[in-house]
Parts: sequence; structure tokens; C-alpha cells
Amino acid sequence: MERNLRKERTGVVISNKMDKSIVITVDRRVKHPIYGKFVKKSTRLMAHDQQNSCNIGDTVKIMETKPLSKNKCWRLVEILERAK
Repeated sequence: MERNLRKERTGVVISNKMDKSIVITVDRRVKHPIYGKFVKKSTRLMAHDQQNSCNIGDTVKIMETKPLSKNKCWRLVEILERAK
């Protein structure tokens, strides 16, 4: 049986205070339906960080996974860029 493709997102870590969990924000640009101007929208996602390796400001790649808690259904794939 073949597994479905899982969503991947890239975002910035905004909180790492929890144990083995991080909160990231994913920004996207959406065109306004009437005015046509591009508006920046952001989504907050909780992700599982097994080694507690992320710091605030890191750019990370996350992947969808089975629900790990009440509002955590993403996991860390890799850290693309460390915060300066």
C-alpha cells in the first residue's frame, strides 16, 4: 500500500519554550479578491522537535504527520538556516 504525499512547509520558529515542541509561523502572499493587491497572511503551526534543537528565529522545514497531541500534527524535517 502506497502512502499519500505529505505536505511540507517552510517557516520561522517563533517559540521553543515547550519540551520537544516548537511554534512556527508560515507566511504566504494572497491576492485580494476585489482590489487585486497582494496581502501577507501568516499561519501558526505547532511542530514536533525531537532533539530540542531549534532556536527562535531559525528557518525550518516541517512535514505533515499523524496527530501527536491536541494541536500538533507537524514534525521538523530540517533546519534550513540558523538565526543570526
